[in-house]
Amino acid sequence: MRYKNVYFIGIGGIGMSAIARYYKFKGCAVSGYDRTPSDLTHALEAEGIAVHYKDKPECIPAAVKDTLVVYTPAVPADFGELVSARERGYRVIKRSQMLGEITAGQRCLAVAGTHGKTTTSTLVAHILTESGSGCSAFLGGISKNYGTNMLVSHTPTVVAEADEFDRSFHQLHPAIAAITAMDADHLDIYGDLAHVQEAFRIFASQVTETIILKYGLPIKQSDVSAKIFTYHFDDRRADFHSENLRLDATGHYTFDLVYPGGVLSDIRVGALGWVNVENSIAAAAICLCYGIDAQKVRHAIGTFEGAQRRLDVHLNTPGLTYIDDYAHHPAELASAISSVRQIFPGRKLTGIFQPHLYTRTRDFAPEFARALSGLDKLILLDIYPAREEPIPGVTSEIVFRDVTAPEKVLITRDELLPLLEQEPLDVLLTLGAGNIDRFIEPITEMLRKRQ
Repeated sequence: MRYKNVYFIGIGGIGMSAIARYYKFKGCAVSGYDRTPSDLTHALEAEGIAVHYKDKPECIPAAVKDTLVVYTPAVPADFGELVSARERGYRVIKRSQMLGEITAGQRCLAVAGTHGKTTTSTLVAHILTESGSGCSAFLGGISKNYGTNMLVSHTPTVVAEADEFDRSFHQLHPAIAAITAMDADHLDIYGDLAHVQEAFRIFASQVTETIILKYGLPIKQSDVSAKIFTYHFDDRRADFHSENLRLDATGHYTFDLVYPGGVLSDIRVGALGWVNVENSIAAAAICLCYGIDAQKVRHAIGTFEGAQRRLDVHLNTPGLTYIDDYAHHPAELASAISSVRQIFPGRKLTGIFQPHLYTRTRDFAPEFARALSGLDKLILLDIYPAREEPIPGVTSEIVFRDVTAPEKVLITRDELLPLLEQEPLDVLLTLGAGNIDRFIEPITEMLRKRQ
């Protein structure tokens, strides 16, 4: 390792924290800044990584030549620590470039897509680990099986979530990759769907061996040098697809996987919802192409517990259920809502949604309204701004007014818990990528007291 110190600006991000943990494992002195304390930063501190929460350039290790500075693109260009590091001559690189450098010397298995990539890549890592093959993994969520977003192995194979934000995934050159979806998103960066799709084609062209596409995605063999396979939930035209799908009383699906090598029967999916059947098919396709034994693939899918904040069940009783999901794009909302509907038919579904980013809310307001109309009751919160400044006229109201759910209410975050205290609930679903996760614990505790 060339550097003794690795310093992270934005260390509490899900992708940044995984790389921080990797370098701690490699024996570097790791430290960093984040804007606010969180469960992730507390976990990093417990692991011996120093984290501070104010813009303090003096916290960057003084040895310039022995220190690498890694930053997230969510940090503003004029942020004091970032400006100082550049002026003082440190090597300063983006997180995506760092991930590209880590994976360059290994066999990379990557999952890209505007949704589904976190669960699918986490499942790929689980299959490789559970099968005994082993891998290192940099994940966009916390694996519930391992309690972390980073796995380390001496096997020279790395699983990576390939993030399209800021074109980060162009830093990766995977041997095998899957693309789960190519919907319009991050239009503040891409401008329109055509440029989103072009970015995915560039990523696909960098795959060296095999690319596994959700059936129907607009990538052709002439766009890539890798061999193309397709997958789908149940479309028989796809190379990998499900047949004989059945749902048990606990909400778990079992299916037969049809694939080029034959049929793998009776795969029980450990994670809930039809969307995890589709994620399992994509992950199985990657692992079968990689060379994992089919029976080991089946076993591992059955022991997969999912990723935190992805159809994450916090309470499940006959009369009261609470599930949390990271969905923040209309297509993700529709998938989460329909998955929960299928698991709990006939029960009243109440959803709490916190929109994420002013630009995304502006760009997809009609689509958000359509997806949220699948609820029986919507509780809509204010927009979580993340890295953005307010846009005049863009509020949650532009979504709320077009929602056709039988019941709906628009409230602030401060009003949420008092409202829920009085609310008759059956199946409750929290949705969003902002700080709505801060409510998970108090909501769970409140609902347990109702039992």
